[in-house]
Amino acid sequence: MQAYRGMDIGTAKPSGDLLSRLPHHLIDIKNPDEQYTAGEFVARADALCTRLSEQGILPIISGGTGFYLKNYICGLPASPPSSPEIRAQVALELERRGPAALRAELERADPVAAARIHEHDFYRLTRAVEILRASGEAPSRFAPSRTVRPGKRFLILGVTRPREVLRTRIHARVGAMMRAGLALEVEGLVSRGFCPDDPGMQAIGYREFFESAGSPPETIAQAIELHTGQYAKRQMTFFRALPGLQWIEPEPEHLFRALVALA
Repeated sequence: MQAYRGMDIGTAKPSGDLLSRLPHHLIDIKNPDEQYTAGEFVARADALCTRLSEQGILPIISGGTGFYLKNYICGLPASPPSSPEIRAQVALELERRGPAALRAELERADPVAAARIHEHDFYRLTRAVEILRASGEAPSRFAPSRTVRPGKRFLILGVTRPREVLRTRIHARVGAMMRAGLALEVEGLVSRGFCPDDPGMQAIGYREFFESAGSPPETIAQAIELHTGQYAKRQMTFFRALPGLQWIEPEPEHLFRALVALA
């Protein structure tokens, strides 16, 4: 979500000072009403990593979106090509009938695929329905690879923390975001014409302001904490499927021992 312009506080985007000292890429490349797909991420990341490697720079891919990371490491699933006509039809149905109708269609044909898609992930929902209609087959049949892409080498590190520590850190982070002016940031995005159905505005930390409109800030903060905790749990499950993943604890003494062992 750091790819979206104007969404700084709610995505914990690196500060301008940090960006000036440590170059980052693929930040502020989209408006909140634009879709940012895993395919686009893989293509952009491939081009960047190739360029950086040619310059003698080791690329570091950091983030919490397991779906995008897995597609970059293992390659995109061999699903049917997109059909502009079917995509437009599905998008129109989403607008007119809502996501529940599309989800019901997917659940009838492929409950496995439906169970993997979060209720607010409209992109993956519409893509699954598009695959279903284009191929006549269950989208879950087009399973992604579980091995590293040919010609690629990765050192894959996952950061792990005790559950209680993670909950405490989530609580502190949400509080810090609210104090930093997250509500004003959302208000500014809305004033620029962005709405709840836009891809960026469906992110945790933003959609709660629409779902709990009119509620006190404390209620919105609690909703963000709840959804962030749920997402963190899903992240851990997703990351365990990454090939060759090595878990490390971020405290200095644990991290030092882990890096020495890896060396």
